[in-house]
Formats: sequence, C-alpha cells, structure tokens
Amino acid sequence: MEGLIATVLIGALLLLLAAGVWIGLALIGVAWIGMALFTQRSVGDAMALTIWGSASSWTLTALPLFIWMGEILFRTRLSEDLFRGLAPWLQRLPGRLLHTNILGSTLFAAVSGSSAATCATVGKMTLPELQRRGYPDALSLGTLAGASTLGLLIPPSIIMIVYGVTAEVSIARLFVGGIVPGLLLAALFMGYVIVWSLLHPQAIPPEHQRLSLAEKLRASRHLLPVLLLIGGVLGTIYTGIATATEAAAVGVVGALLIAAAQRALTWATLRDSLLGAVRMYCMIALILAGAAFLTLAMGYLGLPRHVATWIGSLGLQPWQLIAALALFFIVLGCFLDGISIVVLTMGVLLPTVQAAGLDLIWFGIFVVVVVEMAQITPPVGFNLFVLQGMTGRQVTELARHAAPMFVIMVLAVVLLTAFPELVTWLPQRMAG
Repeated sequence: MEGLIATVLIGALLLLLAAGVWIGLALIGVAWIGMALFTQRSVGDAMALTIWGSASSWTLTALPLFIWMGEILFRTRLSEDLFRGLAPWLQRLPGRLLHTNILGSTLFAAVSGSSAATCATVGKMTLPELQRRGYPDALSLGTLAGASTLGLLIPPSIIMIVYGVTAEVSIARLFVGGIVPGLLLAALFMGYVIVWSLLHPQAIPPEHQRLSLAEKLRASRHLLPVLLLIGGVLGTIYTGIATATEAAAVGVVGALLIAAAQRALTWATLRDSLLGAVRMYCMIALILAGAAFLTLAMGYLGLPRHVATWIGSLGLQPWQLIAALALFFIVLGCFLDGISIVVLTMGVLLPTVQAAGLDLIWFGIFVVVVVEMAQITPPVGFNLFVLQGMTGRQVTELARHAAPMFVIMVLAVVLLTAFPELVTWLPQRMAG
C-alpha cells in the first residue's frame, strides 16, 4: 500500500512540475491529492491551519530581512570596494588576482545569503578586470562559479534559514556551524589556485605594480564597511546579544548606512531593493507553505516512518548512509534548486537521519555543502545561468571550467564527515 501511495504522489508531483506549475502550488496539490485519496482527515481544514502556521512563523522573519539586506548591498559599489581593498595584498601570492574571486565571494557571502547574488555582484567587477589583465578565462570563470556558492554556506544563508525552519533546529547555531566549513572551502579553493599557478607560471600575468605597506593599508580602508557589517551581524549572534532575526534587522540597518555613506541610497534604490526582496521572499514562502502541508500529509500517510524503517533494515553504516544521501542530493541538484531540494526531502529524511544518530546541525551543513555542488552542475545550475548571462558562454563550457571546484567540494564533504568537529565545535562553544 505504501508503495502505491508513494508512486501516486511522485507521479502527481512530476506531472505538475512538467506542466509548469509553480513548485509551491505543486507541493500543495500533491499533499491535497494524498490526503483526499488516502486519509479521512478534512483536507481544507488541515491545509488552512498548516499554511497559516508556516507563514506566520516568527523564526522565518529573519529570511525577508536578510534578503533585503543583500538586495540593498547589491545596488551599492561594495563589490568594487572589495576588489580595491583585496587586490594590493594578493600581488605576491601565486595566482595573484584570481584570489579576488574567492576572497571577494567569501566576504560578500557573509553579507548576502544568496550564491546567485554573490556570483553576479562579485563577477561584474572581477571578470572584466581579470580579462583585461590577461588571466586565463577557464580559471577566472571556474573560481567565480565555485567560490560564489559560499553564499549558501557562510552565514547569513537563506537556505540555512529554510533548513532550520523545516528541521526545527536553531538558526543561530546553524549560522555559527557554517563559519569554519565556509572558511575551509575558501582555503581549499585558494590552495587549488596556488598549486595550478605554480604548475603553469606562464599562464599568470606578471605583477601589475608593487605597492608599499602604507599604500596597501590605505587601500584596505575600502574593506572596513563590509568587515563592520559582518562583525555586527555574526558578532551579535555568536555572543548571544541577538537572535538570528534581530541580527537580520541589524544587518538591514548596516546595509542602509553603507548605501547612504556611498550615496547610493536613493528612492529608486530603496524601492527596487524592497520589490526585489518581496518577490524573492514570496517565492520562498510559497514553497515553504507547500512543503509544510506536504510534510503533514506524509505524516498522516506514514511514509516517513516506513522509509526510515526500510533504510534501517538495510543495516547501513553512518558513512554509507551519508555517501548515499550525498549522491541522492547531487542527482536532485541537477534538476532542482537548493531550496526546493531541502523542502522536498527533509520531511522524509529527517526521521532516518535522527535514527542514524547524526547531529541535525552537522547534517544541515552537510546538506548545504552538497546543495552547493548543485549550483554548478548542469542542466539546472543557477550559478552557471548567472555566469552565462554575464559572459554569453555555453552552460556546458562553464560547467567544465567549474569541474575542479566540484571535486574540491567533494573533498570538503569527506573532511566534514571524517571530522564532524569542524561543524560542531563552534556551536558548542557558543552554547557554552
């Protein structure tokens, strides 16, 4: 019976998505079909209560605020300031200005929360400059595609908020848990660039100009606004002064102050940033509402319990379960965006993950890293789409350039699995 129910629901979902129905509405439709056909519960009553409860969650308030913060900063000259502040310090490092893609993405990720926004904002400044100076296109595009995925991992992260609401775990602890893995991944990307540059020294242009220490320090003043904003958002969370939602409000105020200081805060900018944030949040909120209703329906149908029982009967070791889930998420990521992957799968997978004894904070970071890979895998790789719009290159060519970054992310997953303390240590210190 459970197999029949699962077949009907999966078939209905695929049919609705293939017909072009919005993901949120498709999830609501599948949940309605499941409850109407296979349960005695009043469908309308359950749908109204669940969707209202999902949309009115106080925890979810952080989401539109962080999105608005990123939209405001997207309309400032922050990416230009990042390049001007970082470039002087990278001239002596193998790979030189290629590292601006990685470090710029890392810093902007800490005030954005979106990998697509990080890719577009950093790329519009770095790509023309790198091309003008003669850096290899393959590495310029590949490092930007890979490093911009850090927008999902380094807090504040939109997908972490979605996972935290879905899995009912602390968003603040998720944010803190993503700091070390994010820095580790950035270090791995930079290590790859250094090794590649040492092996191909003729491909890297010579040092543009040599600056004194005083000149480098003067250039570093351009980094001060973004560093203060990162400290204000993450520092208030880590010290316990503010919750994630309150820190999001701090971030919005900081973004408005930066925009005002750069004379980018006009009525047009404010209007466009608000409209952009509202459009993005409404899309995500509809998906979350549909996922909440689908989770309720599957609970009534007993599917999560049966899936957990079936996986438990296989006798998989924890590392085998993690490897299977990683492969599962990578395949899903070829066709769905990260938020859809999380809301579609967590209702079924979380009971299994808890039964296997995996820490939900660690599992959340694991999911985010694996979903990051999906941002650079065709046919539905959102960062590849952003780069295609910016450069006019084919998605397949961009995916080939980003392939080494994909391999590095696989290595990061292996390290996080072998050393879970990379994720759990900082949240435990925060709790202490």
